[in-house]
This record gives sequence, structure tokens and C-alpha cells, in this order.
Amino acid sequence: MSHTIALVDDDRNILTSISMALENEGFKVQTYIDAESALVGISRNPPDLAVIDIKMPRMDGEELLKRLRKKTAIPILFLTSKDEEVDELLGLKLGADDFIKKSGGFSIKVLIERIRVQLRKKTNNIDDSKNLIKHGKLILDPSQLECEWNGRSLPEKLTTTEFLIVKELAKRPGIIKERAQLMDIAYKDNNDIEDRTIDSHVKRIRKKFKKVDENFSAIETRYGSGYRWNVS
Repeated sequence: MSHTIALVDDDRNILTSISMALENEGFKVQTYIDAESALVGISRNPPDLAVIDIKMPRMDGEELLKRLRKKTAIPILFLTSKDEEVDELLGLKLGADDFIKKSGGFSIKVLIERIRVQLRKKTNNIDDSKNLIKHGKLILDPSQLECEWNGRSLPEKLTTTEFLIVKELAKRPGIIKERAQLMDIAYKDNNDIEDRTIDSHVKRIRKKFKKVDENFSAIETRYGSGYRWNVS
């Protein structure tokens, strides 16, 4: 099945070059020259994944991501021309799944491989759909990326990356998962991810759970080690 990729960038040359490369690889492509049209188009016709430039006039990529995350949990990759760590961490807090830097020798081949990694994560969840994961107040449905806590669905869905982290922790409650292990699960084939990336995802996961339970404390930080799903 051909996957559909949405591209959002105010640089027409980049849109053209990336879309041509993706189409040559068998993908269907939606292109948007600004964030406003992308918000409408992606909401009406959700793609399988979106690639969004951070720095755009009027509405930037971070604001677009924030608005899209209220509507969809599709994987979202950021394109950024800046190397500043603050942009990357902010994007992860808002719910981005991965980053590609346009500066320093931008590679469309690397972008396409990162896209394939994210799509495989979605597919692996669907393949694992026969069994719900249940532990205490938690119910996970891998086929729909749906999560319930204490009988209530999370008002803001977990992204694919966040879902994989929760699933990995909840599968073996009480067992400490090191950050490196969680990075291997959430970011296979990507060696550029740092420990702080996982920390940012966990903070966002906790925030989503606390919208249905302000006392949520099931994900325990083991300082110097990693995280575990609290068995209490």
C-alpha cells in the first residue's frame, strides 16, 4: 500500500526536490507552501506522515505542530535549518517524532529513511494489534494507538513514539528500562538521538496522562538509570 506524505515548507525548491524524490520511491505526496493551508489540508485529508519546516512566516512549524496534535497523532518530522538545541527540545515537547537538519549537508536519502522508520513503527503496532496491553488502570490498543487510563481515553492521543515508550514500560512493570533501551525501541536505525530526547517524550507523556488523572505517577524516574512502570 502506498503511503501518503505531507510536505510543508515555504521554499518551493525544497518542496519540489523532496516531493520528486518521494514519488520516485513510490510515495504519494501532498505539498503545502505555508502552515495555514497545511493545517486545513492535513485536517481534511490526513496523510500517513508529515514533514514540516520549522521556520516559516506567519504561522511557524511549531505552532502548526501544536494545532495538529489536537487533531491527529500521525508521525511528524521537523525540518530545521538551525542547529540550536532549544528548537529541537521545544519541538519534542510539542510532540514531534523526529528531526532532520537542513544545514550541514542535508540529505534527502536520510530523510526518506527516517520517514520509513516512522512508518515501520506504525506498521509494527498494527501487526501487534491482536492483544490489548493491560496493567492496573492502563489499557493500550496497539492497532489504534489508543490509550485508556482508569476507564477514560486520553484527551490528547499519544504519538507513535510516545505510544511505543509507554508500551515498552508497561509490558514489564517494575523493570527499569534504561534510556538507551527506550531509544532503541522508539528510534531504531537513528543514532543521532540523545538521552534528553527520551526525557522530553516522557515529560509530554506524563502531561497527557495528568489531563485525566492529576495524580498520575505510574512512570517512575530512576535517576542515573532510566524509567520504569510503577507496580504500586
